[in-house]
Amino acid sequence: MMAREIDEAWIEEAVERYRRIESLRAEFDKAARALEVTVRSPDGLVEIIVTASGDITDVRVVGDLDGRRNAELSRSIHAAVTAAADAARWARDKLHAEMFADYRRLGEA
Repeated sequence: MMAREIDEAWIEEAVERYRRIESLRAEFDKAARALEVTVRSPDGLVEIIVTASGDITDVRVVGDLDGRRNAELSRSIHAAVTAAADAARWARDKLHAEMFADYRRLGEA
């Protein structure tokens, strides 16, 4: 009954891998919510703090409005929000690479 022993060992290993993946995913989600990135609009007027999970936690007008029109402020906000989305994606990818670097995919030796 060697085949049965091998199957049971394979199943146990698969279950353990699944549990480890779920644990790593939970750690990753927690870390992504805690990791913050700060970005500014190109003109330095607007600053946004975003988590790696994509949540914007703060928006600040940090530059001098100095007679700027609504359209200019709107462009600055849009540029900062776009940069925040890119920064969140970058931070999430970097965090994922760090946390899962030692984890081998199925089928890899």
